[in-house]
Amino acid sequence: MQNRLTAPSPLLNKNGALAATGYATEPLLQYDRALIHASRLRIKEWDYYLVYDEEKAVALTIADNGYMGLLSASVLFFGASPREHTKSEMTFFPLGKTQLPATSKKGDVTAKSKNAEFSFFNNGETRRISCHMGHFWDEKTLDVSLTLGPEPSESMVIATPFLKKENAFYYNQKINCLPADGSITLGSETYTFSQPKTFGVLDWGRGVWTYKNTWYWGSASGLLNGAPFGFNIGCGFGDTRAATENMLFYQGKAHKLDQVFFHIPQKDGKDDYLSDWLFSSSDGRFEMQFHPVLDRFADTNALVLRSLQHQVFGYFSGYAVLDDGTVLKPDHFLGFAEKVFNKW
Repeated sequence: MQNRLTAPSPLLNKNGALAATGYATEPLLQYDRALIHASRLRIKEWDYYLVYDEEKAVALTIADNGYMGLLSASVLFFGASPREHTKSEMTFFPLGKTQLPATSKKGDVTAKSKNAEFSFFNNGETRRISCHMGHFWDEKTLDVSLTLGPEPSESMVIATPFLKKENAFYYNQKINCLPADGSITLGSETYTFSQPKTFGVLDWGRGVWTYKNTWYWGSASGLLNGAPFGFNIGCGFGDTRAATENMLFYQGKAHKLDQVFFHIPQKDGKDDYLSDWLFSSSDGRFEMQFHPVLDRFADTNALVLRSLQHQVFGYFSGYAVLDDGTVLKPDHFLGFAEKVFNKW
């Protein structure tokens, strides 16, 4: 079942549970923190941007997770010698004071820590992203200045409940194929992003999560046959019986998929992230091989709190089928797939 939401409405009912569950191709449901029936310590809010071309990528996160705030930056280089570095600055008990916007359509947020300042500005037409972080990589300062937009007409939006916890939910928008340009400066070196070969993705998330969970997420954006093409795939979080987050995007339009399965290779009984993965789908419309080149690995372990992340960048090859039966065949198409375990 893939329940499509088609009418604007409040996200939550008077009891703090989701008023409706399912997917949409635009953010129709109105999020309001004041209607949440849960401790402020349990509310999770974040904006995550990834911008990349064939040679490099930068990812920036502003998060307010109740008891913990986060500013995180990653810089990645692909090519002959893949390498990456991530640095995160944490604050304690922001409890909503970060004031992340209640909608992804428009709104600004600036967040600071001792060593960093991030700003995400969105006037409803374009998005401007900036970051300054000292002592980022080998004592080099990181400065980021990027412009994204205009955004495609359709994106992935999903309202997902959690089994056995009525007031837990996840409201999420993923925008693929955001045209982007700008630059990152690392120490004395500046790296430039330019259209039409640079794309961004936004992961906009608001919700109340259960304490312990594992999610799988994959995404790619680029040019295929001279037109913007991308996809969002995922599973593992919440009760997705009403809808999955799996979608294809081609020339600005969304095409809904059913279940997509992540087949991570095993070695000695453990996930072997840097060997080739396989992806399959229940409807036969998404069949891909994935050749990894770089694992952005992080393990933050504070006993009762833990985040174990493997965000693996690499190349997808295979086929995807649009709603009208058109078969697209991406080959060596850059994107990522990840497995993340959280106790939070």
